[in-house]
Amino acid sequence: MPPKAKGLKKGSFVRVVREKLDGSVEATASDTRFPPYIFETKGEILDTEGDYAFIKFGLVPTPNIWLRLDQLEEFE
Repeated sequence: MPPKAKGLKKGSFVRVVREKLDGSVEATASDTRFPPYIFETKGEILDTEGDYAFIKFGLVPTPNIWLRLDQLEEFE
């Protein structure tokens, strides 16, 4: 089981770590052409369930996404 990212919880601002997402089960379950905004812009964790976080990106309408907490890092 992958380790959880420390300190990430509901309300945290995050971005996706490409190296941790590429080749993962989550990546193979959908289109692997990920939009650049998930790696470059601030997303907010709306909810967590076990090892996963539900993330909302941007101010414009984009789909929310469930990803493992260890595939995220705090947005600075």
